[in-house]
Amino acid sequence: MIGAICDPENEWQQPPVLCTAPIKYQFAKFKNDGYNRSGKGNLKLQLINQREDFSFALFSGGLLKPKLIAVSNMVTFANPKAPVYPRLAQGKSWDEMTITWTSGYNIKEAVPFVEWGAKGGPRFLSPAGTLSFNRNSMCGAPARTVGWRHPGYIHTSFLKDLWPDSKYTYRLGHRLPNGTQVWSKIYSFKASPYPGQDSLQQIVIFGDMGKAEADGSNEFNDFQPGSLNTTNQIIRDLKNIDMVLHIGDICYANGYLSQWDQFTSQIEPIASTVPYMIGSGNHERDWPGTGSFYGNLDSGGECGVPAQTVFYTPAENRAKFWYATDYGMFRFCIANTEEDWRPGTEQYKFIEQCLSSVDRQKQPWLIFLAHRVLGYSSCTYYETEGTFEEPMGREALQELWQKYKVDLAFYGHVHNYERTCPVYQSQCVVDASDHYSGPFKATTHVVVGGAGASIADSAFTTSNIQWSHFRDFDFGFVKLTAFNQSSLLFEYKKSHDGNVYDHFTISRDYRDVLACSIDNCPRTTLAS
Repeated sequence: MIGAICDPENEWQQPPVLCTAPIKYQFAKFKNDGYNRSGKGNLKLQLINQREDFSFALFSGGLLKPKLIAVSNMVTFANPKAPVYPRLAQGKSWDEMTITWTSGYNIKEAVPFVEWGAKGGPRFLSPAGTLSFNRNSMCGAPARTVGWRHPGYIHTSFLKDLWPDSKYTYRLGHRLPNGTQVWSKIYSFKASPYPGQDSLQQIVIFGDMGKAEADGSNEFNDFQPGSLNTTNQIIRDLKNIDMVLHIGDICYANGYLSQWDQFTSQIEPIASTVPYMIGSGNHERDWPGTGSFYGNLDSGGECGVPAQTVFYTPAENRAKFWYATDYGMFRFCIANTEEDWRPGTEQYKFIEQCLSSVDRQKQPWLIFLAHRVLGYSSCTYYETEGTFEEPMGREALQELWQKYKVDLAFYGHVHNYERTCPVYQSQCVVDASDHYSGPFKATTHVVVGGAGASIADSAFTTSNIQWSHFRDFDFGFVKLTAFNQSSLLFEYKKSHDGNVYDHFTISRDYRDVLACSIDNCPRTTLAS
């Protein structure tokens, strides 16, 4: 029943307290002479294809005591099952691109595939696999109760043997039993460069973006006011971006499953054009008794299932959500802070393997990424804990970063921006600067969790922290530009205007790391 009321089971079940949560809502607060005379008003709500018909309901009584007054006629899409919201991702090899999308067709109704090819060249057909999940896959409320909505069917196709830097076009297809084919519109992407290729390569990195409603509607977990600005700035600069890394707290659905569609629709102009690589955050994974490192309720009962299904990552086990991916001159090691990373664990072994196995002649720029701060943050929350990091975060990992000469480490979770000096064991090995040259000294740590979620609780400490060089309490993201094997530009941009507010360059010939392999990288200490 659309008007039935269900009392909240936990902190993530939010008002309006209806047993079937609305996708979004607006307040009908009309205060004008026209409304006073006629009693008529209007609202505008943007609808996206979510595989079902829509209706609008009018309630009185507010969010805590909603009373159903009226329900509209159904609003129907021409083909609600059509393929939508393609998401590109790097495959397990450099010359493979994966395309994931959502539809209303299960495998008995239609066969999913991708038609693709180089611009002006022959067309190919590649099959797609299909996944989904059901209410029982969820771990608790609201995902399993008032927030449940069928996610549709998630299809992934693998386009292989791509030519470096070549332009490709594609469209998503479903073949019905009667031979009819249902198509998406045509999209395009550029294939990855050859590993180690010396060319301009540009990467955007951020965490904690979420989604917001362009029509001004309210939604559940409505605390990502900066997300539209970030999304729009990236879209404006998309011709100068090769890949996006979103390191956790993806859409903040927190158990309201319709929000995954809202998010994939919001980022479609980006994710359909360049690889959109994600990491796991607390709002995707955490739930008591499910094996997550933190036993809190932050996923709203999702316990990682939607994130690992809606998006593809080239992980050996997608449920574990850690993986390596190379792009041209970059090696990215994406860790999962919601699973144990300490020495002796499977993830620790992955991190060391990822860092140690890189060929620095091909990928001179070695980047570590994780959601929670495993390095350094001067957020007041961490200061209160007396750690300036996630407890047990860097104690073992800093040995790996130093040994394998990790250039940069990125984190989200804290909703602000902060850059350290090149730091090791809480000491600046060299002074922070706008330019670094010469041999590697230590890793620079960056918090870039201000892509959209509320910054209200992420204030900086007033203490003078020696390793904290640049702080910004605003929404923004980072862009890395590798010009060649020895020159890298780092830029922090604010989301409201796209301008650069912090930057530095690295110039390095890397003779010190080219001799480095799994067993002959000497550990560097502050005394050496």
